[in-house]
Amino acid sequence: MKTFYPTPTIEDYLGIIYTLSQDGEEIFGARLAELLEVTPPTVTVTLKRMVRDGWITLDPKKMVSLTRKGIDASKTVIRRHMLTEWMLSRILNIPWSQIHEEADKIEHAISDEVEQQLLRTLDDPSSCPHGNPMPDMESISNFWKPITEFNENNHLIIRRIHEFLEQNNELLILLEESEIIPGKEITITQLLPLNKTITLKSNQGSVIFGFDIAKNIFAEKL
Repeated sequence: MKTFYPTPTIEDYLGIIYTLSQDGEEIFGARLAELLEVTPPTVTVTLKRMVRDGWITLDPKKMVSLTRKGIDASKTVIRRHMLTEWMLSRILNIPWSQIHEEADKIEHAISDEVEQQLLRTLDDPSSCPHGNPMPDMESISNFWKPITEFNENNHLIIRRIHEFLEQNNELLILLEESEIIPGKEITITQLLPLNKTITLKSNQGSVIFGFDIAKNIFAEKL
């Protein structure tokens, strides 16, 4: 039987499908087209190829599920991306707001040997620099909640910036400048459910986010 290895494009699909599945989201082509910023026909063609090569299955409603082979490949690409982010951050001192974009350019070239060396060099991290758990380490986030689920005057420590916020470089720059990043402490000074806005205070001052962003920032109460 012919062995198929994922192309960089397929790896991108696998990573997003795995992330959506970990969030408990039902996955359809339209959602993938939105996140990948490609046309629905392009997604349809790619998904058919992924079914053919054994990465995914499609049910009668066209909902996407990873096969065992697809899960393993997804974990590999996500782990290599996260390790690349740590390499860029710790070794090359690339700013936190830039490492996701730079890692996207490098991750597909990481070999098994380089991955193992990075794991040893970086002391086998349990999350990426943005706080997203490494594959099979998701339990570390069990007690983290979106900051929209806390109350005014709660004092929090930021734990995670969701993967999908990493696609917005301008937002990452704002988060970095405002110290709304993993490990930093904040206070919720205003929470307006009707307006769907939340005001956070850090050592760098105050910043306001809409709930669409804030629900993807996770924290723990201090």
